Amino acid sequence: MTYSILAQDLSTGAMGGAAATGSLCVGGWVLRGDSRAGMSASQGAAPSTLWGEDALELMRTGKNAAQTVTALAHPDQGRDWRQLAVLDKHGGTASHTGQKNTDWKGAIDAPGLVVSGNLLSGPEVLDAARDAFLDAQGTFADRLLAALSAAEVAGGDTRGLQSAALLIVAPDAPPLTLRIDWAEAPIPALKDLYRRSQTGDYASWARTVPTRTDPQRGHDTD
Repeated sequence: MTYSILAQDLSTGAMGGAAATGSLCVGGWVLRGDSRAGMSASQGAAPSTLWGEDALELMRTGKNAAQTVTALAHPDQGRDWRQLAVLDKHGGTASHTGQKNTDWKGAIDAPGLVVSGNLLSGPEVLDAARDAFLDAQGTFADRLLAALSAAEVAGGDTRGLQSAALLIVAPDAPPLTLRIDWAEAPIPALKDLYRRSQTGDYASWARTVPTRTDPQRGHDTD
């Protein structure tokens, strides 16, 4: 019911994810991130938000992506209905796709990049997302959004799309977490929201809030 991409920006060290689905509120269900640990995308017929959150906790303790996926999927008796993709802070990736998710389902793991999905029109959806991210120009966010668009053009979720989300984390910037919880055209709406977030008063304010590398940052009150 969902497709997603997790990736690392090699030029800045930021990590990000984007997802879209034929149901509501994909951002709240699927994407999790912590600049100290990595990214996760937990989805599927019966997605576990616990998987997504616990993946970050395991990576904070030093487990890599593959160890994290194994630790979560192996003991869970509901794993056949779930899908998980993980990106660790070193660029390691791993994934699990339960066999009771609806076809087409699967994932592509590569260094610094993992795309996954289920209830898709075919494997070409993930190929398109990967290729678009690698080939796109612009900011890291632009490249993630290009991946979502290309996957939709390639067939996407067989039900069409209702929601889309973008999450980027970095040590030197506040989290960028943007969600379109329902729209007739959620990816264009998400792109418009991203453009708005990069200009005007919001963008100016975001540059003043604390980050991991500058936790004391704030407005000048003098």
